[in-house]
Amino acid sequence: MRVGHLPDGDGSAVLAEILADLPAFWGERDIERGMVALHHPVWLRQFAPDAVVVREQDELLGYLMGTVTTRGLAYAHLIAVRVDSRRRGIGKLLYDAFFDDAQRRGARRVEAITTTTNTDSIAFHRRLGFSADVVPNYAGPDASRILFGRSLSPEGRGTQVNEPRDPVGHPAQNDPRSIDP
Repeated sequence: MRVGHLPDGDGSAVLAEILADLPAFWGERDIERGMVALHHPVWLRQFAPDAVVVREQDELLGYLMGTVTTRGLAYAHLIAVRVDSRRRGIGKLLYDAFFDDAQRRGARRVEAITTTTNTDSIAFHRRLGFSADVVPNYAGPDASRILFGRSLSPEGRGTQVNEPRDPVGHPAQNDPRSIDP
């Protein structure tokens, strides 16, 4: 398997490759829930060098779309692994490459979100050491989301964040919205 970032200008071809085979990554159910819209071209055009892909031979097995801000925050917008390639450590490879690049570029924290019903994503992110907090109305009225957070350590790869965070990212003491590991 090869893990790597996209060079500038390579994003359009990869986006076309992903969209042509979207059900292989997300399944038919998720496609009907608007996954195409989440694959906005900006993530693989303007932010192409921040994206990470995993390939085996020429087959795309997984991808992570995200970006690193100048404020010390990295955000993982989407992470996907082909349904038939899951449980091989590909998701961890994607995040490890993203963590390393984000930290090298000055990020101190990585965040991501998911819906409150996406139990597979919640379990996956918890295994990688992310905290997981329910943020009411994150995506609008009555649209709560799970906000994942993980600090990046000076040694690389990141360290687990154990304390819950409020919606702004500050430590929150005894927050009942926090999801227990």
